Amino acid sequence: MFRMPRKLSRGEKTGIVAIALGLGLLPVAPHMALIPLLLFLLLSLAAPFFPQWSFFLPVISHGRPGEKGVALTFDDGPSPESTPVILDLLARYRLPATFFVVGKQAAAHPQLVRAILAQGHTIGNHSWRHDSLLMLRGPKRLADDIHRAQEIIAQTGARPLVFRPPVAVTNPYLGQALAEEGLVALAYSCRALDRGNRNITNLAGKILGKLRPGAIIILHDLPPHRAELSDQWQQELEQLLRTLAADFSVVPLAELIGRPVMEKETEF
Repeated sequence: MFRMPRKLSRGEKTGIVAIALGLGLLPVAPHMALIPLLLFLLLSLAAPFFPQWSFFLPVISHGRPGEKGVALTFDDGPSPESTPVILDLLARYRLPATFFVVGKQAAAHPQLVRAILAQGHTIGNHSWRHDSLLMLRGPKRLADDIHRAQEIIAQTGARPLVFRPPVAVTNPYLGQALAEEGLVALAYSCRALDRGNRNITNLAGKILGKLRPGAIIILHDLPPHRAELSDQWQQELEQLLRTLAADFSVVPLAELIGRPVMEKETEF
């Protein structure tokens, strides 16, 4: 069967240019020939931590050009201590959201994933167990991790079409692993650097101060690191959602990026 040739990634194109420049400099300035290759190496080392560059593969990190709305996303759940709180607040302020769930958490709390779907929200894949070093694993282990999460999430009633890497790090193998599952990579453009709700001081203010049209907001579906901060976290989250509902146009992620983010497996 004939297949269209795969498009080169930005990283591959940059590597070809670096090699060509190095070879071009070799006869005339051999002492400078290594400079393009060293610059490419530095870019390759930095690129995993800047998914917005789309260096290794295309990564969606913002709404479509001209989009005025913003989208809410929550990572790392579901969690019995935080998911019901988030769902109650979203319902109160009538806001849509996408939850990037961890497969292991979805397996432990499938009823919470179904509650998310029943309320009209969407689900994304956030890996099997949120291994922060996942992008340092081999290609087979990476693909197996994503596939396992995809299959578990599908058992709750929805098959994700978007994947957010743990800690938003990418690598050269990720594109192929996602293609095998029918997934695209998605990052974010507005965050509070809350470190998984470990730093919730002025959470609302940090998000609102950075918010721009077309933004993809990242929050976390996790209880605060210390139990005594639970009330403060809920207050910050409610302040944020109340302000978003009053002053911004919060739209479903699928509308913001102009493509579906999941397929339903069953009706709710």
